[in-house]
Amino acid sequence: MKSEKISKTEAQWRAGLSPEQFRVLREKGTERPFTGEYDQVFEPGTYHCAGCGAEIFQADAKYDSGCGWPAFSAPASEDALDEETDTAHGMVRTEVLCAACGGHLGHVFPDGPQPTGLRYCINSAAIKLEEE
Repeated sequence: MKSEKISKTEAQWRAGLSPEQFRVLREKGTERPFTGEYDQVFEPGTYHCAGCGAEIFQADAKYDSGCGWPAFSAPASEDALDEETDTAHGMVRTEVLCAACGGHLGHVFPDGPQPTGLRYCINSAAIKLEEE
């Protein structure tokens, strides 16, 4: 059972996030490819939502997809993420959101490694690594 969503005003979000984190998480922005802090980081640990601290991905699900953004094959848990259809920019994609706060994380594509076959393409500004 999902817990109640985290709700803040725009001013509260702005106060707690960097301008880039706010742009990505709250305004559905996207980092330029190959510029994010975690694109080439493969340390063990847990990735949390930069907006609310919810556990999003385990580092052992991260792999180098070559896409220019951190890529994961599976979320940390079944209820960590929400998905919505994104029709912006003349494409139909599946947007990935933090289930706890609704923050925009990135998109998921069906071209990842087995066993899931999924590639969660995530903005570095939307996540924080807690190293083990």
